[in-house]
Amino acid sequence: MGKLSETLRSRWFSTCLHLALWVLLLLAVIGSGVGARVLQFQEAGGNPAAVTNPVPVAKLKLLFAVNNFPKSVVNPATLNLFSTPYFIPHNAVTPSTTPAPAPPPPTTWKVELTYQGYYRSGDGPKYALVRVGEKLLNIPVGGIVVTNLLVLDASVQNLTLTNTAMQTNILALNAKQIVEVPLK
Repeated sequence: MGKLSETLRSRWFSTCLHLALWVLLLLAVIGSGVGARVLQFQEAGGNPAAVTNPVPVAKLKLLFAVNNFPKSVVNPATLNLFSTPYFIPHNAVTPSTTPAPAPPPPTTWKVELTYQGYYRSGDGPKYALVRVGEKLLNIPVGGIVVTNLLVLDASVQNLTLTNTAMQTNILALNAKQIVEVPLK
């Protein structure tokens, strides 16, 4: 590597490189023909014989014929532009009959909880570390985890939760558990 660096820094190398660049510039000027005639460009004329096949527009009337479109795309009972019979099975109830009653609203919902431990600072209250889904919460004993689910007690191995209906859940340390919480 030292010999190459020494060669690139030598005076004779820089002189040869300088002369070679001048020779290239001279060849470019001579080769471009300074003073030579300039090529004459002109616009090409149109040739009507070049178009041999005209555009087939006679079949466009068949493409947009009324027979190609469905007769009724809108459900007249609901006037819903987005209803389609494509996704309805053949043995399904027709839209003219009364729809099925809506299912009753849910009374509970499920939440994934993981007890991660607890801590206490000085003489303050205990704080439980509870992971709700992917979110880690810092909840004091007696605090709310979700809607009406409360922390009753936190120990080394277990977390005791309760709700307003006095249903008790015990979560083990670092174990994911799905808890069913009643809605308010």
